[in-house]
Amino acid sequence: MLLEGKTAIVYGAAGAVGSAVARTFAREGARLFLAGRTEATLKAVAADITAAGGQAEVAVVDALDRDAVERHASAVAKAAGRIDISFNAVDPRGDLQGTPLLELSEQDFITPVVVGTTANFLTAIAAARHMVGQGSGVVLTMSTSAARLSGRDRRFHTIGGFGIACGAVESLTYNLAAELGPHGVRVVCLRPDALPETWANEGIEESGQPSAVRAYMQGAPDRRGRRNRGVPRLGPRRRDDRHCHQPELRLRRGVNGSSSVSYDGDIKSLASGVIGRRLRP
Repeated sequence: MLLEGKTAIVYGAAGAVGSAVARTFAREGARLFLAGRTEATLKAVAADITAAGGQAEVAVVDALDRDAVERHASAVAKAAGRIDISFNAVDPRGDLQGTPLLELSEQDFITPVVVGTTANFLTAIAAARHMVGQGSGVVLTMSTSAARLSGRDRRFHTIGGFGIACGAVESLTYNLAAELGPHGVRVVCLRPDALPETWANEGIEESGQPSAVRAYMQGAPDRRGRRNRGVPRLGPRRRDDRHCHQPELRLRRGVNGSSSVSYDGDIKSLASGVIGRRLRP
């Protein structure tokens, strides 16, 4: 198992992405510390992990509360002896997309930026302080393709402050990597694109047809009969899921151990690919 003996904190661990990553980390041998705002949903994920033979503990932590995040990281380090992985899957209010900027309130514009940057900053530095002391560790942040959309896609999705938040998280990742790399700590930003499991509010219309957003993201033909760029078919894997050698997983290396990962596909393969490419010793 690739993560045997490792300790991982997952923030937003009860969400679609966080829970899938937590289960994958546990399956690879990591001891999981699940953090989030809702204890019941966190316990449900932990129960799945322990039922499968893994180790998981839960804690109610507000990722926007610096004192709470620091206390939790210190408690994890004390209980496990170290922190090897910190992954932030906290939703930066992606639900605030869909309104043109000319009609968007100041609050709805700035909220994703504040939530995304603050949550990633606080959780990263809390874990990184322990990682620097031990001389190793991996901090994982998460952006989305909203940070790099084409003009046409930006017009269609009207992403508001969400895309700005994603771009800011990527910039934060590079700054952290530059400072932490010399201490043996890697910082990696994941940039998934159109994960189907996160489209809970973009489902099927009453008519039985896909909603406009779902049809667009799945590559349904537009009015001119052309097929939009959507979720590609996953290519064949070599050896197993953990190595994710399909063309949709692209790494761009930066300084001092930083990377950004651009990814099209489903959550399970994303979680497995992160382990195969970025978390191995």
